[in-house]
Amino acid sequence: MAHALFSLSSPSRDEDVNRAVAALRSARAAWRQDRAGRHSGALFPEQSHVAVAVELLSGALFPRRLGGFKGTDLREDAFVSGNLHRALTVLHQQVSRELAYWQAEAEEAFDPDQPATIVRLFAAALGEVRALVDSDVRAAFLGDPAARSVDEILISYPGALAVLHHRLAHELYKLGAPIVARIISELANGRTGIDIHPGATIGPSFFIDHGTGVVIGETAIIGARVQLYQHVTLGAHSPLGKARVSACNRFARHPIIEDDVVIYAGATILGRITIGRGSMISGNVWLLDDVPPGSIVAQPKADVLHDAAAEQLHDTLLGNDR
Repeated sequence: MAHALFSLSSPSRDEDVNRAVAALRSARAAWRQDRAGRHSGALFPEQSHVAVAVELLSGALFPRRLGGFKGTDLREDAFVSGNLHRALTVLHQQVSRELAYWQAEAEEAFDPDQPATIVRLFAAALGEVRALVDSDVRAAFLGDPAARSVDEILISYPGALAVLHHRLAHELYKLGAPIVARIISELANGRTGIDIHPGATIGPSFFIDHGTGVVIGETAIIGARVQLYQHVTLGAHSPLGKARVSACNRFARHPIIEDDVVIYAGATILGRITIGRGSMISGNVWLLDDVPPGSIVAQPKADVLHDAAAEQLHDTLLGNDR
């Protein structure tokens, strides 16, 4: 009913719309003038098309579990081939749009075959991507006693979904399609609440348990068999532009997590520091310095208050001490 009423034409409503149209035209003109005509929006990669490519690629990587393939083993390769042809066609279109977008920043023209080269090299890496995701799923099964099967993890765990997207996005990021890669990472973020920048380097057997609120920055390096829990942040000290940073800090802003590290819920680890092999970081810890291998880092034990101390805190929380 509200939509029907809004659509009714009236002089006052027409004036409101006309003013809004004029204000939006002015805002667009100001933005485009500031950008000096660069970066035509018509050439920008499209999220809906990238999402189709990711769905097809997921089906090619896992035909029966994620692709819905029901046929015989003899027909499985044909199913995978069909998915890949369609996915790589879409990716070629979207990478072409991205390179056309970046052309405004380039001093020389891109090679006409560059989109095809990126897509070809990406396709060549898919076998390795599948092997990495298999290692991640196995790590989740070993690390979560609630898991009943590896298939359950692949199709229903948010951490597995986010890492699968990251494995695909990271390959495209390395090959020179950072916007398409970022779109893939944001598709996972929207579905899981797990934000992994496609530039982050992550080793095999990576497990994010629960996962909501996990943030992993662009230059983070994570070793093998690392496990994170929800609300872990592997971040930088401050946003670029807010503080003076060296070249090293600009391109190496995020932590290095060595092999066999476990980081529990709510831990915040900032800057180019190293968490040594085999360490355990407990929940809600804030770290700005290196941690030696084999360390256990914990916040002070919580105090249990009794009698007068408990009553005083209770009154403070209720505002009765004012």
